[in-house]
Amino acid sequence: MDATDAAHDRDGFDAARAVEGPDRQPGPYRVAVVIPCLDEERTIAKVVEDMKGALPGAEIWVFDNGSRDRTAEIARRSGARVVSSPVRGKGSVIRHAARVVDADAFVLVDGDDTYPASAAPELVRRFRESGADMLVATRLEEHHGGAFRLFHKVGNRLIAGTISLLFRTRLADVLSGYRVLSRDFVRLVHLRSRGFEIETEMTLQALAKNLAILEVPVAYGSRPEGSESKLDTWSDGLLILRCILLVFKDYKPFVFFGALAGLFALLSLVAGSAPIADFVREGYVYHVPRAILAAGLAVLSALSFGVGLMLDTVSKYHEETIELWRRSLRR
Repeated sequence: MDATDAAHDRDGFDAARAVEGPDRQPGPYRVAVVIPCLDEERTIAKVVEDMKGALPGAEIWVFDNGSRDRTAEIARRSGARVVSSPVRGKGSVIRHAARVVDADAFVLVDGDDTYPASAAPELVRRFRESGADMLVATRLEEHHGGAFRLFHKVGNRLIAGTISLLFRTRLADVLSGYRVLSRDFVRLVHLRSRGFEIETEMTLQALAKNLAILEVPVAYGSRPEGSESKLDTWSDGLLILRCILLVFKDYKPFVFFGALAGLFALLSLVAGSAPIADFVREGYVYHVPRAILAAGLAVLSALSFGVGLMLDTVSKYHEETIELWRRSLRR
């Protein structure tokens, strides 16, 4: 079902209707819409009003990240709960929202009116039925011709492919700002990113902690005229790659340090080829500097392998602790 069909086939969906799940007491299923904003006065009213219409009963929260225009005023007038979030960066705003907002499902959406609010009921329904911890509304299947900047689509596919390879999964879009998060995700995942790499980190953290991810395609539109993107292709791209590297190091340490150990071992063999040949032929080493370099690289290889083994044990213990915390949260 695409986003347009979802707008006409809600199955009587109401964000505040009563439900009874296996891990919680009977009560209202609370949905909160969280909208991080910076200078979005041209679009915020439409986003808030569309979300109110699409998810009746949901709380609409706008986190104003130091806008210099009338974003906060217009959002408040449109019926949203407006919170000032002065620490700059989308990641900082989402961490702030996690501390302030309490709900069973957190719908994250940008305030630039590029994501269809009409798809929200279907996304929440699919989210609940699947039992996923994070739903990602993917944009690459259906989008407006001018929705992506040059290199953004290619870069997104490259990043998604890299993460899929590293974590042995299949992902289509890791940069989407339209997501639904579970209460467990918000409580268990500690996000560190400050900027636009936060979406990538959310996906990485979910994979690292064995949380379930569901991807659902939606239509993605271009920004309205006069509305400017805050993304910077190259600087934000480098931050995203840095985020991938750091999370992979922290949560897949044996693979990370094992690869380093292999690289150092290979370099040690290359550097030591001449000294070894000297010793075999003459019984004496003439290439002393290369011999020292080879020995140093061999030591680094052994150290990297040992560090990888130790940190892998710590990582597995951490995974078990996360699972125990998750069970305790559901009691």
